[in-house]
Amino acid sequence: MKNLSTTLPTILLKKVHHRAQLQLLLLFKYNAPLIATIRKMEGYTWSKTLRGWYIAYSAENITNLKNALKNKVTFTLDASIHKPIVVKIPREKRVISEANKDIVRLYVKYLQGKRYSESTVKTYFTFIADFFHYIKDKPVVELNNRDIELFIEDVFVPRNMSISSQRQFISAIKLFKAFYPECQIEEVKLTRPKKSKLLPTVLSKEQIIDLLRCTKNLKHRAILAMIYSAGLRISELLNLELSHIDIDRRQIIVKNSKGRRDRIVILAESFIPLLLNYINSYGPKKFFVEGVNEEKYSAESVRSFLRKSCMNANITKRVTPHTLRHSYATHLLENGIDLRYIQELLGHAKPETTMIYTHVSKKDLLKIESPLDLALKGMPETNDTPRLSGNY
Repeated sequence: MKNLSTTLPTILLKKVHHRAQLQLLLLFKYNAPLIATIRKMEGYTWSKTLRGWYIAYSAENITNLKNALKNKVTFTLDASIHKPIVVKIPREKRVISEANKDIVRLYVKYLQGKRYSESTVKTYFTFIADFFHYIKDKPVVELNNRDIELFIEDVFVPRNMSISSQRQFISAIKLFKAFYPECQIEEVKLTRPKKSKLLPTVLSKEQIIDLLRCTKNLKHRAILAMIYSAGLRISELLNLELSHIDIDRRQIIVKNSKGRRDRIVILAESFIPLLLNYINSYGPKKFFVEGVNEEKYSAESVRSFLRKSCMNANITKRVTPHTLRHSYATHLLENGIDLRYIQELLGHAKPETTMIYTHVSKKDLLKIESPLDLALKGMPETNDTPRLSGNY
């Protein structure tokens, strides 16, 4: 009989909000003996949505779980265990007067006439429609800056909406003022909050390889390899057509990407066998990756199997498709590629956008020695020289 510790996988513990309360979620690779063990434990429920077993979150339940499976499995704690969970307030159904609905429709038409992208039009429409729901029956001509401030205070802050979303809302209002100058909003007094300067999450090269190896489905592996090897945005992947892939010249033409720009990126030589295998096996007709009835694949499908692949590869960082793009840019920089070329490959309009990768690249940072290392190196080498790992 096999030892249980050699057959049971690692369990990742996460804190999630599910069914209106905090839950302790257990994620692990499929294993019949482990599932049978958990089924016998009181209080655990299988969730098809979360794709894992869960129980009410508490320090006691974590301790009981560890004691029950002591010396049988290895536990990994997700970062969510140490952070408070922000519960999202469900959206109310919008109630907008017919007159204001007409104004919103004309505003959307105005944005389309300005040739804003479909994504931008959808985002700005959502913000303005939510704003009109908030002001209720107040005439649009009477709208002022205080109404905007109250909307942010009463809606954005309780929902914990991001700084980026608030900046987009202000941009939508500025355009609304240009569209409907009769309102009392003073555009010059509309200020956007400063951008958050957060460093992007980056996977190591070893983690990228582990991620691809643990993605068993050929189609899924081809998608992840394509995103990373070419540094694509998720929208660029979904819109990529087979006719835009030139295997002979090892080039991919990214059409009409962000800012309505085309660009050429490199088709990785090592990716070509996987690409040909995928195309011959699945036979996509128009797009590189297709869903049902040859329609465009969905972004949520990519995010879903990416989460599963990360779990199989024991990657506990929060990874999204854009993380692979961040990793692509950072690894190029660490390989000595000039920032100007990286800017072109990523399709950035401004070099400042690409500069963020200089902060996450370890290429030059690894050359800097910590003062602690220098202090220890400066000590004379004797048998009595203290070491940090020993007792003082």
